[in-house]
Amino acid sequence: MTVHFIGAGPGAADLITLRGRDLIAACPVCLYAGSLVPEALLAHCPPGARVVNTASLSLDDIIAEIVAAHAAGHDVARLHSGDLSVWSAMGEQLRRLRALDIPYDITPGVPAFAAAAAVLGAELTLPGVAQSLVLTRTSGRASAMPEGESLENFARTGATLAIHLSVHVLGDVQARLIPHYGADCPVAVVFRASWPDQRVVRATLATLDASIGDGERTALILVGRALAASDFDESRLYAGDYDRRYRPVGTAPRFPEGHE
Repeated sequence: MTVHFIGAGPGAADLITLRGRDLIAACPVCLYAGSLVPEALLAHCPPGARVVNTASLSLDDIIAEIVAAHAAGHDVARLHSGDLSVWSAMGEQLRRLRALDIPYDITPGVPAFAAAAAVLGAELTLPGVAQSLVLTRTSGRASAMPEGESLENFARTGATLAIHLSVHVLGDVQARLIPHYGADCPVAVVFRASWPDQRVVRATLATLDASIGDGERTALILVGRALAASDFDESRLYAGDYDRRYRPVGTAPRFPEGHE
């Protein structure tokens, strides 16, 4: 018996890995975060599967479901939105499973920031503009931000920011970032990226209407010059005179053909 933690992607039912889809189809028990995981994914569950929406369950309740499945020898598909490596609450579940000696594995998923970038048609790291992407959030009731992990500190780097779980404090985000990025810095707010009702708002930090976040919860704020840059340098990777392992150039290439 194994608990398969599966990144269910950002919203579109077909943005899930083949491995994730096949694991869902093979598991007689499926626990899914119903507030964020599309129900269409449940169509992959086998006939007669026990399907449990964990949105209203506590951690103890979730572990109890897993323990019951373990006792019955049933594999579990545990679905979380996006990718499991960030803000998934997977870590606390893994800690419980390790203590109970219950096997598990992890299948990554398409993260929200990648879906949002695709919607925008944007590369978030452009030569000479930004070569780093910071995934962050603001403090909330569920988890406070550690000291030092402030928007201001990240903004000082000039990196592209992908700010999660913060659209409800959009005005505060603007006020904290403008001194570092400048009022004319491009910003995009992507609501429910890849869902049928996705919505995109593009602006600058100064012109963005903070009220668009009122009553909203599922949105990603992207900030940085890479969102609108057009005069960036071309990467050397594909330059015709760039000597690389798979395209040797010149009379004395670094990696002669046929040599590693």
